[in-house]
Amino acid sequence: MSAELTWFKSSHSGPSGGDCVEVALPTAADTVHVRDSKAIRGPEVRVSGASWRAFIAYAKGDQAR
Repeated sequence: MSAELTWFKSSHSGPSGGDCVEVALPTAADTVHVRDSKAIRGPEVRVSGASWRAFIAYAKGDQAR
């Protein structure tokens, strides 16, 4: 399935490699796919849209959401 997804690299990923995260947001399902951009054929983590939104709020320091 991941071959059909459009992946976006994190804006916090530097151009020289290191810690790189990519995310794909399929339009047909409420699932967010996350993978290591250096291992695109490796495993993916799939989480619900609600869990992803909670994670983003936490990462921003906005736990009130």
